[in-house]
Amino acid sequence: MIPAFPVYLFDVDGTLLDSAADICGAMGSALQELALEQPCSEAFLRGYIGLHLRDLIRDLLPNHTPDQFDAFLNHYRSLYVGRQHGSTRAFPGVAEALSCLPGRKSTATTKQTATTRAVLEQFGLLRYFDHVQGTDGFPAKPAPDVVFKSLEIFGVPPEDCLLVGDAAADMEAGRRAGVRLCAVTYGYGDRAKIAAWQPDYWIDDLRELCAAVPASSR
Repeated sequence: MIPAFPVYLFDVDGTLLDSAADICGAMGSALQELALEQPCSEAFLRGYIGLHLRDLIRDLLPNHTPDQFDAFLNHYRSLYVGRQHGSTRAFPGVAEALSCLPGRKSTATTKQTATTRAVLEQFGLLRYFDHVQGTDGFPAKPAPDVVFKSLEIFGVPPEDCLLVGDAAADMEAGRRAGVRLCAVTYGYGDRAKIAAWQPDYWIDDLRELCAAVPASSR
């Protein structure tokens, strides 16, 4: 059983939201402008969800120019917003889990904060969060900066926090920040790469976080 924590930090894509179709669709369309030799499959692109898009371009075009990257990033963001999250859904049990946890809650995502707030609001999840933290002007996961930002806002030590995510980048960021780690099995991350970071807990459904919460506290 997973004990209750004073603070919970959640990755968004692959943990709260099943958003791969929209993210990968926008990625694929934006990549077409770079005249790659062959299109990238959704399975390939899923491996980059949660990472900065610079990682994707660096791997596909090692000799890309800053102008090429900026053009790709701007095109991707325009396409992603234009899709209006039409193929995105909250994973089963997410709203129930967030509503039952009494601790303070924030996000730890590579999305920008404004984008994160908008998508959480669209899916009725924003009301469950005490704070929303995206990656704004500092290194993205697996760097721990986005975790530190919420810890600073809440004024709590790392040991009071549980980070919940679906990818190795989440686990690395959390481990480097000194928080406890919970990996979900239903997301997009490679299980072996996640396991290498030795998560403190594994769950198949976000509602498992509520098992140790007394009913009177929900």
